[in-house]
Amino acid sequence: MEHKYIKTLFYGYIVIILSGALLLMLPASRVAELTFIDALFTSASATCVTGLIVTSTSENFTLLGESIILLLIQIGGIGYMTFISLFFLFLKNSLSMDEMRTMKQSLDLSTLNVGSFVKKTILVVLTIELLGAALLTVQFSQKYDFSEALWHGLFNAISSFNNAGFSLFTDSLISYQRDTIVLMTLSSLTILGGLGFFVLIEIYENRMLAKKFTLHARIMFYGTLFLLLLGMVLFLSIEWNNPKTFGELSFYDKLLNSFFLSVNFRTSGFNSIDLAALKDSSLFFSTIFMMIGGGQGGTAGGIKVSTVAILIVAVFFILKNSNQEPNVFKRTIEQKTINKALAIIMFSSFLVLFSTLLLVETQNLPFIKILFEVVSAFATVGVSTGDGGILSFSQQFDTFGKSVIILLMLAGRLGVFAFGIALVGKAEIKHFKYPKGRILI
Repeated sequence: MEHKYIKTLFYGYIVIILSGALLLMLPASRVAELTFIDALFTSASATCVTGLIVTSTSENFTLLGESIILLLIQIGGIGYMTFISLFFLFLKNSLSMDEMRTMKQSLDLSTLNVGSFVKKTILVVLTIELLGAALLTVQFSQKYDFSEALWHGLFNAISSFNNAGFSLFTDSLISYQRDTIVLMTLSSLTILGGLGFFVLIEIYENRMLAKKFTLHARIMFYGTLFLLLLGMVLFLSIEWNNPKTFGELSFYDKLLNSFFLSVNFRTSGFNSIDLAALKDSSLFFSTIFMMIGGGQGGTAGGIKVSTVAILIVAVFFILKNSNQEPNVFKRTIEQKTINKALAIIMFSSFLVLFSTLLLVETQNLPFIKILFEVVSAFATVGVSTGDGGILSFSQQFDTFGKSVIILLMLAGRLGVFAFGIALVGKAEIKHFKYPKGRILI
């Protein structure tokens, strides 16, 4: 039954991406010529909330084209099944069992209480995005007239909360690298979107009762904080004297931009410095942060913070040779959860390594930059070392290379476990067990 709903989600994303590509191909949506593969890439990047671009968003698309991209980002970030469920709730005030099960699979819900969750999600999302848009509009109005500042504020707020990384500025946010309000507003939106809808709703409902936070929420809080601080320290230590990145910045601006970099390297695609100028060691460590990503049931991609945390706890207990089952915060972690986490990490690693090998052999481009682009696409992050201009490194790929990146973005947005099930297929139910075999490890 689960396989049926996963296939529904998979085909749904394909339909949305194809529809988005066709809409972007319309003369009213674009300023210049646009090949179908580039339109498809842009649509996939927006729907999968990635942020990799092979054509300039602000220079090559009209207001209609930008609006289509923004709509795709919102649909992809919240999840198109959320919008479908909201539509049916509006029409008939209820959902069928099939609709609830598909929605449950889409957001990885633990229950079928879909209606309440959808309404809370939409309320939380709109509130956060509008607050972020208001702050950004005020700041952008110092440079642009109000209508343009409002559009930039709204676009960047939605893009940031949905961890998409699309920007209407041709240099992303390099021109705002010393603007604390802009960078911290976008960082806050990205972090909130990356925590996941489960955690955001929990924060809202239990904001006065910290003890009531679930195990998942606690793991996300501590895991996110640890990764943000670790990323910040690593980038500062590696790039401190690099004249092309942090070297020319003041002490405060180094701290600000390292934090912004740490936030966006895990889940979103904004950048306030030239990423092509980063040292190879920074790029390598960045791939690890991108692979981890954000929280389950949210707008971020990656293998998820909770997945990595579960395996770290399990490894710790195994190495201790403990007689206790793996546990954290006085809660036991089920073996099936550990097995699922292991499957996700193994399949993700294989997919990334195989795709990297495929592109290295077919594109004749530097290995580290291809690896960086592959991980960024799979983890739906969207940061890129670039093509020497304002576009992503993927712009240098041929049609085959861009197609591989599109598939990686789709796998990352659907979720590697669901994507794996869609590829492998449904298991045949067997009513017997084989005898246990002894294997030396």
